[in-house]
Amino acid sequence: MKKHNFYAGPSRLSDYALQATSEAINDFAGTGISLLSISHRTPEFQDVMDSSAELVKELLNVPEGYSVLFLQGGASLQFAMVPLNLLDKSATYINTGVWATGAIAEAKCYGEVVELATSKDKNFSYIPKGWESKVDPATSYVHITTNNTIYGTQYKSDPNVPALLVADMSSDIFSRPIDISKYALIYAGAQKNVGAAGVTLVIVRDDVLGKVDRVIPKILKYQTHIDKGSMYNTPPTMAVYTCLKTMERYKQLGGVEVMHQRANAKAQLLYDEIDRNPMFKGTAAVEDRSNMNICFVMNDEYKDKEALFNDFVKARNILGVKGHRLVGGFRASIYNAQREESVQALITAMQDFEKRHI
Repeated sequence: MKKHNFYAGPSRLSDYALQATSEAINDFAGTGISLLSISHRTPEFQDVMDSSAELVKELLNVPEGYSVLFLQGGASLQFAMVPLNLLDKSATYINTGVWATGAIAEAKCYGEVVELATSKDKNFSYIPKGWESKVDPATSYVHITTNNTIYGTQYKSDPNVPALLVADMSSDIFSRPIDISKYALIYAGAQKNVGAAGVTLVIVRDDVLGKVDRVIPKILKYQTHIDKGSMYNTPPTMAVYTCLKTMERYKQLGGVEVMHQRANAKAQLLYDEIDRNPMFKGTAAVEDRSNMNICFVMNDEYKDKEALFNDFVKARNILGVKGHRLVGGFRASIYNAQREESVQALITAMQDFEKRHI
């Protein structure tokens, strides 16, 4: 029976990527060896790594002078690697949620952190505005989190700042066009829009590295991984392969611009129902609503039916809709691989629940 997967991550993968990975697990590239058993030093896997990096550059229009890396440790390791490699005296952070807060905590281990703007005053339900003009040009870098999975907010454009710009794009990369030239470094855990859990995509401008005086362990230096082509240590071969197949699917469909159109359309369908249905209301500021994580709650007069609605959708094979414990309510994660039919299934469930209880 078909399941409708709305989990926030790991999340749904495309049928194309799943099928290709499944086949490679049995026989990778005609070698007669499983993808899970193949040496990463074989020419066949080297081609996977090289092709994956090139496809990132093609899909995102990455300019010359940038390196594409496939690392491990998730975005959480990048919280530490970024300041370790880039923070000289002080860095600037924009705090829009739990993951930005975590990044700030790690950066404080290596230098001064200026929290220039935050939306904590309203439980991170909006993206702070007007802070770009307040950035000190002497700061080591400015760090943002482009999409906030727990609170359902998202930057809709690339900020303009007079300093190096760093972004955690773990939950919305490949969902909208990006002007890579505005960024010094971008990182993204793969398990939402890039591929399978276990690998982290990093895009870094080469000339920003090697500027700090501190001793950096070799495995935590971006330059180490650039020099070794993301194979200083054994990479997560299956996860990288799934990234390649995910990106191949994006290219087949028409690229990032098409993914953006699809993301807008799916999100609008669900937001329209949330706004129409008297039982529900959105939690994020309308202008900052995420296309990736749609967060909503029961209106006050129906709060007692929250658990009932969770059971109602589960009975219809709609999974992963329960909201994060910090905000409660509901969260529908509709990353690039999410099907419109699954969004429609959730909308129908909301409408049917309304008919039964109003």
